[in-house]
Amino acid sequence: MAPLKLCANISWLFTELPDFSQRIYAAASAGFQAVEAAWLYDCDLQELQRAREAAGVEVILINTPPGDVKEGDLGLGAVPGREEEFRQGLDLALKYAKALDCKRIHLMAGRVPVGSHRLAVAKEMEAVFVHNLNYAADILSKEGITGLIEPINTRITDPRYFLDSPHQAAAILEKVGKPNIKLQMDVFHWQIMDGNLTQNIHKYFPIIGHVQVAQVPGRNEPDSAGELNSSYLFNLLENLDYQGYIGCEYKPLGSTKEGLGWIKDYCTRSK
Repeated sequence: MAPLKLCANISWLFTELPDFSQRIYAAASAGFQAVEAAWLYDCDLQELQRAREAAGVEVILINTPPGDVKEGDLGLGAVPGREEEFRQGLDLALKYAKALDCKRIHLMAGRVPVGSHRLAVAKEMEAVFVHNLNYAADILSKEGITGLIEPINTRITDPRYFLDSPHQAAAILEKVGKPNIKLQMDVFHWQIMDGNLTQNIHKYFPIIGHVQVAQVPGRNEPDSAGELNSSYLFNLLENLDYQGYIGCEYKPLGSTKEGLGWIKDYCTRSK
Protein backbone atom coordinates (compact mmCIF):
# COMPACT_ATOMS: atom_id res chain seq x y z
CA MET A 1 0.00 0.00 0.00
CA ALA A 2 1.29 3.42 -0.93
CA PRO A 3 1.26 6.05 1.83
CA LEU A 4 -1.40 8.72 1.66
CA LYS A 5 -0.55 12.06 0.10
CA LEU A 6 -0.88 15.04 2.43
CA CYS A 7 -1.57 18.64 1.46
CA ALA A 8 -1.38 21.77 3.59
CA ASN A 9 -4.49 23.90 3.93
CA ILE A 10 -2.85 27.32 3.96
CA SER A 11 -5.98 29.01 5.25
CA TRP A 12 -5.33 27.11 8.50
CA LEU A 13 -1.61 26.29 8.46
CA PHE A 14 1.34 28.68 8.32
CA THR A 15 -0.90 31.56 9.40
CA GLU A 16 2.18 32.96 11.16
CA LEU A 17 2.80 34.38 7.69
CA PRO A 18 0.28 37.00 6.56
CA ASP A 19 0.58 36.41 2.82
CA PHE A 20 -0.72 33.32 1.03
CA SER A 21 2.22 33.33 -1.35
CA GLN A 22 4.58 33.15 1.63
CA ARG A 23 2.55 30.26 3.01
CA ILE A 24 2.97 28.38 -0.27
CA TYR A 25 6.75 28.64 0.07
CA ALA A 26 6.55 27.66 3.76
CA ALA A 27 4.46 24.59 2.96
CA ALA A 28 6.96 23.50 0.32
CA SER A 29 9.86 24.06 2.75
CA ALA A 30 8.07 21.88 5.29
CA GLY A 31 7.89 19.04 2.79
CA PHE A 32 4.37 19.41 1.42
CA GLN A 33 4.02 18.75 -2.29
CA ALA A 34 0.56 20.30 -2.46
CA VAL A 35 -1.57 23.01 -0.86
CA GLU A 36 -5.26 23.87 -0.66
CA ALA A 37 -7.02 27.01 0.51
CA ALA A 38 -10.47 28.37 1.17
CA TRP A 39 -10.49 31.81 -0.42
CA LEU A 40 -7.57 33.33 -2.28
CA TYR A 41 -9.57 36.07 -3.95
CA ASP A 42 -7.95 38.94 -2.07
CA CYS A 43 -4.56 37.85 -3.41
CA ASP A 44 -2.86 38.88 -6.62
CA LEU A 45 -3.36 35.96 -8.97
CA GLN A 46 -0.07 36.41 -10.81
CA GLU A 47 1.79 36.44 -7.50
CA LEU A 48 0.10 33.20 -6.50
CA GLN A 49 1.03 31.68 -9.85
CA ARG A 50 4.67 32.66 -9.40
CA ALA A 51 4.76 31.24 -5.89
CA ARG A 52 3.16 27.95 -6.94
CA GLU A 53 5.54 27.49 -9.83
CA ALA A 54 8.66 28.53 -7.90
CA ALA A 55 7.78 26.33 -4.91
CA GLY A 56 6.93 23.40 -7.16
CA VAL A 57 3.68 22.52 -5.40
CA GLU A 58 0.26 21.60 -6.70
CA VAL A 59 -2.85 23.55 -5.73
CA ILE A 60 -5.39 20.85 -4.96
CA LEU A 61 -8.53 22.68 -3.89
CA ILE A 62 -10.13 26.11 -3.57
CA ASN A 63 -13.63 27.16 -2.51
CA THR A 64 -16.19 29.20 -4.38
CA PRO A 65 -16.47 32.74 -2.97
CA PRO A 66 -18.48 32.95 0.25
CA GLY A 67 -20.70 35.84 -0.84
CA ASP A 68 -21.14 38.84 1.44
CA VAL A 69 -19.40 37.73 4.63
CA LYS A 70 -20.41 40.91 6.49
CA GLU A 71 -24.05 40.02 5.82
CA GLY A 72 -23.54 36.48 7.07
CA ASP A 73 -22.99 34.56 3.82
CA LEU A 74 -20.93 31.37 3.70
CA GLY A 75 -21.47 30.21 0.15
CA LEU A 76 -24.47 30.62 -2.12
CA GLY A 77 -25.02 27.26 -3.78
CA ALA A 78 -28.28 26.42 -2.02
CA VAL A 79 -29.51 29.93 -1.18
CA PRO A 80 -32.78 30.84 -2.95
CA GLY A 81 -32.71 34.01 -5.01
CA ARG A 82 -28.91 34.14 -5.19
CA GLU A 83 -28.45 31.98 -8.29
CA GLU A 84 -26.89 34.71 -10.42
CA GLU A 85 -24.41 35.56 -7.68
CA PHE A 86 -23.53 31.88 -7.39
CA ARG A 87 -22.75 31.80 -11.11
CA GLN A 88 -20.62 34.92 -10.87
CA GLY A 89 -18.72 33.37 -7.96
CA LEU A 90 -18.24 30.16 -9.91
CA ASP A 91 -16.76 32.15 -12.79
CA LEU A 92 -14.28 33.79 -10.41
CA ALA A 93 -13.37 30.45 -8.82
CA LEU A 94 -12.87 28.97 -12.26
CA LYS A 95 -10.57 31.83 -13.25
CA TYR A 96 -8.35 31.18 -10.23
CA ALA A 97 -8.51 27.40 -10.59
CA LYS A 98 -7.44 27.50 -14.23
CA ALA A 99 -4.61 29.93 -13.53
CA LEU A 100 -3.34 27.76 -10.66
CA ASP A 101 -3.98 24.45 -12.46
CA CYS A 102 -6.32 23.46 -9.62
CA LYS A 103 -8.64 20.55 -10.45
CA ARG A 104 -11.11 20.73 -7.54
CA ILE A 105 -13.51 23.46 -6.46
CA HIS A 106 -15.60 23.21 -3.31
CA LEU A 107 -19.06 24.49 -4.28
CA MET A 108 -20.21 25.93 -0.98
CA ALA A 109 -23.88 25.36 -0.12
CA GLY A 110 -24.41 28.33 2.19
CA ARG A 111 -26.55 29.00 5.20
CA VAL A 112 -30.26 28.77 5.93
CA PRO A 113 -31.51 32.37 5.58
CA VAL A 114 -31.89 34.32 8.82
CA GLY A 115 -35.45 34.10 10.10
CA SER A 116 -36.18 30.89 8.20
CA HIS A 117 -36.75 27.51 9.82
CA ARG A 118 -34.51 24.78 8.41
CA LEU A 119 -37.34 22.29 7.87
CA ALA A 120 -39.55 24.91 6.22
CA VAL A 121 -36.99 25.80 3.55
CA ALA A 122 -35.21 22.46 3.18
CA LYS A 123 -36.96 21.35 -0.03
CA GLU A 124 -36.56 24.72 -1.72
CA MET A 125 -32.90 24.97 -0.77
CA GLU A 126 -32.20 21.45 -1.96
CA ALA A 127 -33.87 22.18 -5.30
CA VAL A 128 -31.78 25.35 -5.72
CA PHE A 129 -28.62 23.43 -4.81
CA VAL A 130 -29.33 20.63 -7.27
CA HIS A 131 -30.03 23.18 -10.02
CA ASN A 132 -26.82 25.09 -9.29
CA LEU A 133 -24.75 21.91 -9.08
CA ASN A 134 -26.03 20.74 -12.45
CA TYR A 135 -25.08 24.12 -13.92
CA ALA A 136 -21.63 23.95 -12.28
CA ALA A 137 -21.06 20.37 -13.46
CA ASP A 138 -21.49 21.36 -17.08
CA ILE A 139 -19.21 24.39 -16.74
CA LEU A 140 -16.49 22.52 -14.84
CA SER A 141 -16.53 19.44 -17.08
CA LYS A 142 -15.28 21.56 -19.97
CA GLU A 143 -12.16 22.34 -17.93
CA GLY A 144 -11.62 18.87 -16.46
CA ILE A 145 -12.43 20.16 -12.96
CA THR A 146 -14.29 18.29 -10.22
CA GLY A 147 -16.86 20.10 -8.09
CA LEU A 148 -17.15 19.08 -4.45
CA ILE A 149 -19.83 19.52 -1.82
CA GLU A 150 -18.88 19.39 1.85
CA PRO A 151 -21.14 18.77 4.85
CA ILE A 152 -20.25 21.16 7.68
CA ASN A 153 -21.41 20.30 11.17
CA THR A 154 -24.21 22.36 12.67
CA ARG A 155 -23.51 21.36 16.28
CA ILE A 156 -20.28 23.26 16.81
CA THR A 157 -19.03 25.01 13.69
CA ASP A 158 -22.01 26.57 11.92
CA PRO A 159 -25.58 26.04 13.20
CA ARG A 160 -27.17 27.50 10.06
CA TYR A 161 -25.18 25.73 7.38
CA PHE A 162 -27.55 23.97 4.99
CA LEU A 163 -25.49 20.87 4.16
CA ASP A 164 -24.60 19.16 7.40
CA SER A 165 -24.35 15.36 6.99
CA PRO A 166 -22.84 12.85 4.56
CA HIS A 167 -26.28 11.26 4.14
CA GLN A 168 -27.85 14.54 3.03
CA ALA A 169 -24.94 15.18 0.68
CA ALA A 170 -25.12 11.70 -0.85
CA ALA A 171 -28.86 12.10 -1.52
CA ILE A 172 -28.21 15.42 -3.27
CA LEU A 173 -25.39 13.94 -5.34
CA GLU A 174 -27.69 11.13 -6.44
CA LYS A 175 -30.21 13.70 -7.68
CA VAL A 176 -27.48 15.62 -9.51
CA GLY A 177 -26.07 12.47 -11.06
CA LYS A 178 -22.98 14.08 -12.59
CA PRO A 179 -19.67 12.18 -12.38
CA ASN A 180 -17.62 15.34 -11.82
CA ILE A 181 -19.59 16.44 -8.73
CA LYS A 182 -18.38 14.51 -5.69
CA LEU A 183 -18.37 14.43 -1.90
CA GLN A 184 -15.76 16.19 0.20
CA MET A 185 -15.22 14.27 3.43
CA ASP A 186 -13.93 16.25 6.38
CA VAL A 187 -13.71 13.68 9.16
CA PHE A 188 -13.98 16.47 11.75
CA HIS A 189 -17.49 17.37 10.58
CA TRP A 190 -18.56 13.77 9.93
CA GLN A 191 -17.56 12.65 13.43
CA ILE A 192 -19.44 15.49 15.12
CA MET A 193 -22.64 15.02 13.12
CA ASP A 194 -22.88 11.26 12.78
CA GLY A 195 -19.88 9.34 14.11
CA ASN A 196 -19.85 5.81 12.68
CA LEU A 197 -16.87 6.81 10.56
CA THR A 198 -15.79 3.34 9.48
CA GLN A 199 -19.17 2.40 8.04
CA ASN A 200 -19.76 5.84 6.52
CA ILE A 201 -16.36 5.86 4.83
CA HIS A 202 -17.00 2.41 3.37
CA LYS A 203 -20.52 3.37 2.28
CA TYR A 204 -19.65 6.66 0.62
CA PHE A 205 -16.11 5.93 -0.57
CA PRO A 206 -17.17 5.58 -4.24
CA ILE A 207 -18.39 9.19 -4.30
CA ILE A 208 -15.64 10.77 -2.17
CA GLY A 209 -13.53 13.20 -4.18
CA HIS A 210 -11.43 14.75 -1.41
CA VAL A 211 -10.62 14.16 2.27
CA GLN A 212 -9.72 16.56 5.08
CA VAL A 213 -8.59 15.78 8.61
CA ALA A 214 -8.49 17.33 12.08
CA GLN A 215 -8.93 16.03 15.60
CA VAL A 216 -12.28 16.24 17.41
CA PRO A 217 -13.40 18.29 19.29
CA GLY A 218 -10.62 20.90 19.22
CA ARG A 219 -9.90 20.75 15.47
CA ASN A 220 -6.19 20.52 16.17
CA GLU A 221 -3.44 18.23 14.85
CA PRO A 222 -4.70 14.74 13.99
CA ASP A 223 -2.45 13.18 16.65
CA SER A 224 -3.53 15.59 19.42
CA ALA A 225 -5.78 14.43 22.27
CA GLY A 226 -9.33 13.77 21.15
CA GLU A 227 -11.92 11.34 19.87
CA LEU A 228 -10.29 10.21 16.63
CA ASN A 229 -7.62 7.58 16.01
CA SER A 230 -5.83 9.06 13.02
CA SER A 231 -3.61 6.01 12.53
CA TYR A 232 -6.67 3.80 12.19
CA LEU A 233 -8.39 6.20 9.79
CA PHE A 234 -5.30 6.57 7.61
CA ASN A 235 -4.88 2.80 7.50
CA LEU A 236 -8.54 2.45 6.49
CA LEU A 237 -8.10 4.89 3.61
CA GLU A 238 -4.90 3.13 2.55
CA ASN A 239 -6.72 -0.22 2.50
CA LEU A 240 -9.46 1.34 0.37
CA ASP A 241 -6.71 2.54 -2.01
CA TYR A 242 -7.61 6.21 -1.70
CA GLN A 243 -5.60 7.99 -4.41
CA GLY A 244 -6.38 11.62 -3.63
CA TYR A 245 -4.83 14.05 -1.20
CA ILE A 246 -5.59 14.41 2.51
CA GLY A 247 -6.11 18.08 3.28
CA CYS A 248 -4.62 19.13 6.61
CA GLU A 249 -7.32 21.57 7.71
CA TYR A 250 -6.68 22.07 11.40
CA LYS A 251 -5.73 24.68 13.98
CA PRO A 252 -2.16 24.10 15.17
CA LEU A 253 -1.84 24.03 18.94
CA GLY A 254 1.39 26.03 18.65
CA SER A 255 3.29 27.07 15.58
CA THR A 256 2.57 25.17 12.39
CA LYS A 257 6.09 23.72 12.20
CA GLU A 258 6.04 22.57 15.82
CA GLY A 259 2.89 20.60 15.11
CA LEU A 260 4.08 18.72 12.03
CA GLY A 261 5.71 15.85 13.92
CA TRP A 262 2.68 13.66 13.28
CA ILE A 263 3.47 13.69 9.55
CA LYS A 264 6.99 12.38 10.16
CA ASP A 265 5.55 9.67 12.42
CA TYR A 266 3.01 8.70 9.76
CA CYS A 267 5.62 8.54 7.00
CA THR A 268 7.88 6.41 9.20
CA ARG A 269 5.06 3.96 9.91
CA SER A 270 4.10 3.80 6.23
CA LYS A 271 7.55 2.72 5.03
